[in-house]
Amino acid sequence: MRLTMIGSGYVGLVSGACFADFGHTVVCVDKDERRIAALEQGEIPIFEPGLEQLVKTNVRQGRLTFTRELAGAVQTADAVFIAVGTPTSDGGRHADLSYVYAAAKEIAANLRAFTVIVTKSTVPVGTGDAIEKIIQEARPDADFAVVSNPEFLREGAAIEDFKRPDRIVIGAEDVRAREMMAEVYRPLSLNAPPILNVSRRTSELIKYAGNAFLATKITFINEMADLCEKVGANVQEVARGIGLDNRIGAKFLHAGPGYGGSCFPKDTLALIQTGRDHGAPVTIVEAVAQANEARKSRMADKVIEACGGDLTGKTIAVLGLAFKPNTDDMRDAPSLTIIPKLIDAGATVKAYDPEATEQARPLLPGVQFVSGAYSCAQGADALVILTEWDAFRALDLAQLRELMADPCIVDLRNIYRSGEMKRHGFRYEGVGVASARPA
Repeated sequence: MRLTMIGSGYVGLVSGACFADFGHTVVCVDKDERRIAALEQGEIPIFEPGLEQLVKTNVRQGRLTFTRELAGAVQTADAVFIAVGTPTSDGGRHADLSYVYAAAKEIAANLRAFTVIVTKSTVPVGTGDAIEKIIQEARPDADFAVVSNPEFLREGAAIEDFKRPDRIVIGAEDVRAREMMAEVYRPLSLNAPPILNVSRRTSELIKYAGNAFLATKITFINEMADLCEKVGANVQEVARGIGLDNRIGAKFLHAGPGYGGSCFPKDTLALIQTGRDHGAPVTIVEAVAQANEARKSRMADKVIEACGGDLTGKTIAVLGLAFKPNTDDMRDAPSLTIIPKLIDAGATVKAYDPEATEQARPLLPGVQFVSGAYSCAQGADALVILTEWDAFRALDLAQLRELMADPCIVDLRNIYRSGEMKRHGFRYEGVGVASARPA
């Protein structure tokens, strides 16, 4: 099939490359001239495992192309996917739909035969109706249908998620549109993912509800971690004990410094505002968003307390800056709250991340960025693990102990064990687990 992807950011580029790998002919459209030029040269603007090779393979085989010209890409497409950004706007309450609506207007001007217009962007309930109205008003003669087809991609595992999804949600009112979407996803038939055909508004809400629920699980286990520290319990064992209940499940029960990234912070706020706008407040989600913001600040306090309550003149080493491993995404990363607070408390901060350094540099002024974990630890009065990259899971603890000025580790991801750290002579602080002091 002939597919057009408007937007070549994270969702658009991953989706476009994967659709091309299915055998479809895909054109990715973006107004950013430098981005298109880079993509045409095989340069990928984001870090996502496996994406660079996937793009290069499908470009070489002629199934994936990039352009700034929307008109021709829409005129020849069977389906046009809108995959532009929907950042938070209006004081952090609403999703900014200006890019979505601008895309809809440009699509309307270039429609020829029957075309399915698909929202891949995460949008509030009712956005599909608004897109439909925009196109109908601009082109009363156009033959089209608007579909909601939300993405459920985890950064760091997006290609696997796209090709082996838990489910495919298609929100459509038009039978022809449902048939075309079934054909778009037909190459996945061997994997037999459940295809959930629902109304367009239901589809839009599924995306927000799913992310809000996962954010709630994360926030719940983080609060249990705080309680564990007070009562002498172990949050990892608590998580395992409740996660084995198949009504709860083990995923997203890992205590840490709070959620971040491109989806959870933005989508929880948008769902909160949707509830308020329609007189059905989602008070649980409101509490989740508030608790998550407060948690990031508390994790900075945890580091300060581990260093005796005073960071004046001390050097803090930070391992990990991205909001999660296997991505360079810094959006709403806990590091953006924690590190400035450490600097304000008087610390000199050195930091290392395997992929996110260049993205972090303009966001964290005053930080000394280094090229490796051990150079980061050199002379540090404390080492803070903020992102659980695999490269940090098996550090040479003897070498680390020798490099540091003071053997203090604050592990905000619980990737080490307190007993092991004690044997190596470290003072160790995890999250919701026992602290350790060397004998």
